Amino acid sequence: MKVKVTEQGVVIPKELLEGVQEVEIRKENNLIVVITTIKSDPIFEMGMNPVSCGIPDASEQADPYIYGSGE
Repeated sequence: MKVKVTEQGVVIPKELLEGVQEVEIRKENNLIVVITTIKSDPIFEMGMNPVSCGIPDASEQADPYIYGSGE
């Protein structure tokens, strides 16, 4: 696809950005790179919808419950 460069720059067609909320634009050597970015890191969403499992210290002592007691 070829597009004209205007005084304002280049417009990327919306159909190429379907579902994308944010992009990072970089110049690397002779290339212009457009990279879609993730607004929120999924790791920070862990624990947003906790379940009750009857273990009062599961969040503080997760490793022993996941990997065993180190036997």
